[in-house]
Amino acid sequence: MYEGRRILAVIPARGGSKGLPGKNIRELAGKPLIAWSIEAGRQSRYVDQLVVSTDSKEIAQIAELWGGDAPFLRPADLATDEAKGIDAILHAVHWHRERGESFDLVLVLQPTSPLRTAGDIDRAVELLFEKSASAIVSVCPTGHHPWWANTLPEDGSMKNFLRPGVMNTNRQELPEFCRLNGAIYLAYIQFLEKTFSFIADGTFAYVMPAEASVDIDKMLDLHLAEILLKERKRKSLA
Repeated sequence: MYEGRRILAVIPARGGSKGLPGKNIRELAGKPLIAWSIEAGRQSRYVDQLVVSTDSKEIAQIAELWGGDAPFLRPADLATDEAKGIDAILHAVHWHRERGESFDLVLVLQPTSPLRTAGDIDRAVELLFEKSASAIVSVCPTGHHPWWANTLPEDGSMKNFLRPGVMNTNRQELPEFCRLNGAIYLAYIQFLEKTFSFIADGTFAYVMPAEASVDIDKMLDLHLAEILLKERKRKSLA
C-alpha cells in the first residue's frame, strides 16, 4: 500500500547539451520540452514536491514559468559531461533534507521523455507497492532485436556476425527484449544512498509502449515526438 510515503520528483536539466544544443527548452508542440515533464509530475496523484535541478539560470526561469520549482542552481562540478547523474539526484535530496524537508522516495523525470504521462507515473508508483519493490525503472520493447546486431571487425567481415540459428528465424519466434527508455526512475532514498543506482536487487520494470518512449537526443526525435503528440491529441478528441 501507498501509506502516505512522501515522494520528491526531480527533473534534471543541465544547460550543456552537445547533441542538440538547448534541447531542454526547445519548443515541442507549443511548449518548452521541460514543460511536458513538469506538467506530468504536477498532475501525478502521488508526487508531493517537484524540483528542477539545473546549472542554468535560463532553464530555471523557464521551468518556473511553467510551474516548476528551481530553488537552487546545481553546483558546477555536478553539471559536467563527466558528472554522474546519480550525484545530481542525491544533491537535490540532500538539499531538501538540510532544510528539514524529508522524503521517502525520489522520482526522476528526465525532460527528454516528454511522452510519459501522469498516468505512467502513478502506475509506476503503484507497481512499486504491489511488488514491494525497492525501485521501479521504465523500459519499452526494443525497436530492433539485439540478436540481429553485432560489432564488425576492421575488415568488415560478417563471418559469425549472427549467432547460430538466428539467420532463418522469424522475428515472432525470438524472445522479446526491452531497453531502458529513460522516462521514469523511482526508488526509496535509502536504497539509492546504499546502492548509488536505480538498478539493483529489488528493482522491477515498468513497461511502456514504444510510442510513449521517445527520448529526445536529436532533431529527428523532436519531430517524431511532435507527430506522436498530435496523434495522441487526435485520438483523445475522437
